Amino acid sequence: MSAASGKRLGLLLVQAGVITEEQLEAALAETTDGRSLTAVLDETGVVSEVKVAQTMAEKMGLVFIDLGNYDIDANAATSLSSDLARRYTVLPIKIQDGELMVAMADPANLYAIDDLRIVTGYDIRPVVAAESELLHAIDKFAASQQDVEGMMDDLEGAVATGADEDDDEGAEDEESAVAKLMNLIVTEAIRQGAGDIYIEPHEHELRVRYRIDGVCQEIFRSPKKMHRQLISRLKISAGMDIAEKRIPQDGRFGVVLDGKSVDFRVAVLPLVHGELAVLRLLRKDAIMMSLKDLGFLEQPIERLLEALKLPYGAILVTGPTGSGKSTTLYAAINETNDVRTNLITVEDPVEYRLAGLSQVQVHEKAGMTFAAALRSILRQDPDTVMIGEIRDAETGTIAIEAALTGHLVLSTLHTNDAPSAVTRLTEMGIEPFLTASAITCVLAQRLARRLCADCKEEYTPEPEALDRVGFPYEPDKLPRIYRARGCTKCNNIGYRGRMGVHEVLTMSETLERMTVENASADDIKRQAIAEGMKTLRDDGFEKVLLGVTSIEEIMRVVV
Repeated sequence: MSAASGKRLGLLLVQAGVITEEQLEAALAETTDGRSLTAVLDETGVVSEVKVAQTMAEKMGLVFIDLGNYDIDANAATSLSSDLARRYTVLPIKIQDGELMVAMADPANLYAIDDLRIVTGYDIRPVVAAESELLHAIDKFAASQQDVEGMMDDLEGAVATGADEDDDEGAEDEESAVAKLMNLIVTEAIRQGAGDIYIEPHEHELRVRYRIDGVCQEIFRSPKKMHRQLISRLKISAGMDIAEKRIPQDGRFGVVLDGKSVDFRVAVLPLVHGELAVLRLLRKDAIMMSLKDLGFLEQPIERLLEALKLPYGAILVTGPTGSGKSTTLYAAINETNDVRTNLITVEDPVEYRLAGLSQVQVHEKAGMTFAAALRSILRQDPDTVMIGEIRDAETGTIAIEAALTGHLVLSTLHTNDAPSAVTRLTEMGIEPFLTASAITCVLAQRLARRLCADCKEEYTPEPEALDRVGFPYEPDKLPRIYRARGCTKCNNIGYRGRMGVHEVLTMSETLERMTVENASADDIKRQAIAEGMKTLRDDGFEKVLLGVTSIEEIMRVVV
């Protein structure tokens, strides 16, 4: 921001009553070292840069954009050179109806708007954003675009060389360029803490997205010609048939980055415009967690640990795909596994391969089903059996009978809450009296994002907002809670990392009797709550009061 822009902004802030003339003069005196007025005001604690941007937007009749929570259009962001974006501290964020929406730190800079109109060919619609968020977003897109453009130049040069020469040099260069791009995608996913990578073909382009903390984020787009080479490279790494493009394929490979080992489970699916590849990142250090590391509150974890101490019974973990059920099961195994116990798992697929653990891989085509594996496992005299998922009545019946004959059985089931797991087994064809006798505990869970500790913002919510979501509070004492803001440390998202939200149902005599009598899931839930069960929403709201997550995040993940 230039000196003239800084003074113009300062006068606007004084007129709005945000700062005094004395504070403006003192701040302007400190801008001689190259820092902008906004940065000086923020660093000295006079006024935050977000407040500066909001005031500017209000006075100029423009919209304020929180870039940390805004889905920036990558095509728009890369339509302007990074040099020009940095010169004016601007970033195109959306293309709509022939207009280019541009986030600006100084929307009163008419010279910048004129230059942008000439360079991009679009009519410019300025909006206001915080200066540091703008600079961070500019650097992020500039770095991503530079890496991809470098890879593209290498690949295009290699393809041209391969077309002109008869030797293998061009092919080798092409393979090297694709390998570099693949390495970039994989290493950045690991460093950014992604859980999944999506390599998606569209009609005219290739899109790469990461799922970070359960939410998809677009990383970059590139011309469609990249797709074939990238998928071929991936298939080679994952041990798939490179010539087969008509049927789904699965594979896996592993990498070591920064001293940490990460396994990748790869699934390739043929689509209309090419093959979709999804890579699931499996971090071995993630499954060495104890239950206490997963975000349990005191009461739910006490209930679960009591069930794990029993030498028999079935413990079920329920929740949708991607809710951390496998991680919780492995954490439970860590609680029960020692040299004195025989512990065997049967999984599809075996996601984490652990030394010292007997793990069985399901292979349906070869006849190694969950049920077949379980029958054999029970002849191996196990103390604890972990079943990846109860999918059908046959598997469920064997698991329940194993729990009744002196084995501790750990497994997963797909239901929305804990009480529904009990009735779900009955719907699958398992006798209610067997379910009632075998199940000792059901854990339902979701994964909620943690608020970034460096930028979370405390506030007092309006009573209407609390009533709308059913948040408990005393009318004369509104709670002080936190919400997401966004900073450079959390990539301007406002959240960093995830934790579990839990609901633990322990079977009582009353609940066993209700199960035998085929009571509905709602009736079982009401009785479980009366006996002290915290629901998923209750558990989530307690974590909101503790300041570790937000109401918005709990309502996103809990029905």
